[in-house]
Amino acid sequence: MKLVTYKINDTTHQLGFIKDETIINAEQLGQLKNSALPNNMLDFIDMGKEGIEKATQLINEATKEELEKCSVLLANAKLMAPIPKPRKNIIGIGLNYTEHVAESARTLDTSKDLPQQPVIFSKPPTAVTGTNENIIHNQKITQQLDYEVELAVIIGKRGKNVPKEQAMEYVYGYTVINDISARDCRRSGQWIVSKGQDTFAPMGPVLVTADEIADPHNLNLSLKLNGEERQNSNTKFMLFNINDLINDISTVFTIESGDIIATGTPAGVGAGMTPQSFMWPGDVVEATVEGIGTITNTIVDSESL
Repeated sequence: MKLVTYKINDTTHQLGFIKDETIINAEQLGQLKNSALPNNMLDFIDMGKEGIEKATQLINEATKEELEKCSVLLANAKLMAPIPKPRKNIIGIGLNYTEHVAESARTLDTSKDLPQQPVIFSKPPTAVTGTNENIIHNQKITQQLDYEVELAVIIGKRGKNVPKEQAMEYVYGYTVINDISARDCRRSGQWIVSKGQDTFAPMGPVLVTADEIADPHNLNLSLKLNGEERQNSNTKFMLFNINDLINDISTVFTIESGDIIATGTPAGVGAGMTPQSFMWPGDVVEATVEGIGTITNTIVDSESL
């Protein structure tokens, strides 16, 4: 199932299910079928697989006329980030592709040695934005604005010390994140100022439930800047796969429903190019993950807002 958070004109955020080229409004569908469904993504994720099964059954049982009453054309909706306001910081994973480790060592003074444990950082909820929204470039803070296409994992239930062999049971679904990074804003090795500025976590366009992705460890991911391909790889090249990450993170702190793990980026970032090539106002960046979709964002100068 493909889930979206969307709005029509100036309405509040709504939860929807994509069917063909339409969005079925979750709350309205529930009302039509006398079976309550929530109107936001986090509450729906909290329902777990039972919620997906319930919604699927209601859609299948609904008549064509009923579906028309609670649907809008996808083309007429504005898609927001699937989880516009996460409950907690996004969990980021650094240096999780071999070639990216190498290019970072050349240009960002990180170690050339492969990490022996996942490198974990975070991005605050205020960093989240959606597709077709602007990424704010504050030139008073950074002259090295960079991109990173990543597969994001959405956690579906609470867990602590999750064994690797059970880790996928905790995955609710997947989306795309562009881990925007201000390379010149790292402080004594700490990354949150570099990674956590407003709009530095474009996410979307949809949340795809885990049952729709046959193998998350074999998905192509790519990124274009102004139409030029900069990144092109596959999730099979992650150093630490999703099982590893959930196992490791859950030993550090409890994972919970709605948590988001951005699993790292492959080589091809602007900082790794010769000469280095960063993003500037007017640039358009497109991040794509197979089976999920593409998020598109335009860079704007903070002074113009």
